[in-house]
Amino acid sequence: MRKKLLAMVVALFAAVTANAQFEEGKVYVGGSLTGLNMKYTGSEKYSIGTQVQAGLFVADDMLLLGQVGYEHTGNKAISDKYTVGVGGRYYIEQNGIYLGVNCKYVHAGKKFNDVMPGVEVGYAFFVNDAVTVEPAIYYDQSFKSHKDYSTIGFKIGVGVYLFKQ
Repeated sequence: MRKKLLAMVVALFAAVTANAQFEEGKVYVGGSLTGLNMKYTGSEKYSIGTQVQAGLFVADDMLLLGQVGYEHTGNKAISDKYTVGVGGRYYIEQNGIYLGVNCKYVHAGKKFNDVMPGVEVGYAFFVNDAVTVEPAIYYDQSFKSHKDYSTIGFKIGVGVYLFKQ
């Protein structure tokens, strides 16, 4: 009986905490680590990358993001990739799951440029009132070459939900 009561209290606390974090006017800053052979593309056998994001909740549960990133690949034909993009997330308050969309411009060397729209599903696990661990599964669609550069993968990030603006 005590375990059930404790589980209900923890679930209620998590729901109330999550609800307070996804409100209009809050600022978000986050970073993630991608690659580590946890993704698949047709042309790359190894990659590791980082991504930094910042955003603002324009409505409750709706986050608009700007992002920049860097990725080192194991493909000798393509140099390291640099990305810049925009995106958005919708948070499901009851459980911390979010659905995201984005579009990135990818540049690598003199001959590689691509536009990659993407989708992701992730989870914002709160470790305290403001900091989260955010694992996510993502898919990025390449306009340059679907079979060679479209990506499905896993990333893990850390997010900080700051003051209300």
